[in-house]
Amino acid sequence: MIDDLLRPRTAVDLGKRPRRLRASPALRELVREREVRIGSLVQPLFVADDGQPATEIASMPGVRRWRTAEAVEECRALAALGVRAVLLFGIPDRKDAVASSAHDPAGIVQRTIRALKRDVPAMVVIADLCNCEYTDHGHCGILDERGDVDNDATLELLARTALSYAEAGVDVIAPSDMMDGRVGYLRAALDASGYTGLPIMSYAVKFASGFYGPFRDAADSTPQFGDRRSYQMDPPNAREAVREALLDLDEGADILIVKPALAYMDLIRAVAEVSDVPVACYNVSGEYAMVKAAARNGWIDEDRIVDEMLTGFARAGADIIITYFAKSYAERHRRGA
Repeated sequence: MIDDLLRPRTAVDLGKRPRRLRASPALRELVREREVRIGSLVQPLFVADDGQPATEIASMPGVRRWRTAEAVEECRALAALGVRAVLLFGIPDRKDAVASSAHDPAGIVQRTIRALKRDVPAMVVIADLCNCEYTDHGHCGILDERGDVDNDATLELLARTALSYAEAGVDVIAPSDMMDGRVGYLRAALDASGYTGLPIMSYAVKFASGFYGPFRDAADSTPQFGDRRSYQMDPPNAREAVREALLDLDEGADILIVKPALAYMDLIRAVAEVSDVPVACYNVSGEYAMVKAAARNGWIDEDRIVDEMLTGFARAGADIIITYFAKSYAERHRRGA
């Protein structure tokens, strides 16, 4: 039996050696099927009103809240690295039941949009459009008398906020609330006000996920009662995810987002297969925090894990990757790490 194992392979055997194309870094790069482009990365930024602490977020090491002037400087640094898009989240001083500070023309996101478009005009500024950071109850819309989120009343509020972002000069609107019909409602409102060229980057497939915990620390947006399962999606549902994506396409979405990313790569692939617009994924706060925690304990090589994760998202079909690792990834790969 050992003699059989040592016997020379046949010509047919020798013709089936995939390792031949892995022999050197240059050869591996030559035949690489998918790569992460720095220009396809989006860096989320939390911008805080003056009365809010501008500090590092304990559950997201390396991520912090920014003042507007600081956000401008951070965007200059990102642009120098080749990261050309940011996604803004606002942390306001004032919250109420109807998220009135969300559509305030002098609100924190509106001020930051104007500053970025004035001082870093080439940066693509995307504004997350939701109410959870602005409501005192932490839910993503207006509540009805039963304490449920009123879908249709929330649409009007979203439109008011979207128009305030448009007037400030935003490049892309990104509704993340998961209200039914909001893409079509926003498209109609924007078009009626003359913003026909403003793209909508829809959180088309957003699951009610345990991966969002650190974000809620960062944005101070934890619901004061209940949860968001009546409007965000149920994690086991794949066919429903495709249906949601197709509905948003039909309503006029220009880009579709799948969120979270790591446990939902099958759905990135499924949405990419039915979509004729770019598909984005959101590598969310909990995914970031897990990698950071394991790396700090010496259990994993952070850089290798980040490279594998982002490559996995691209391989699954994501054209755009929203990730808190955008800056560090760009720093490493710009210097050839």
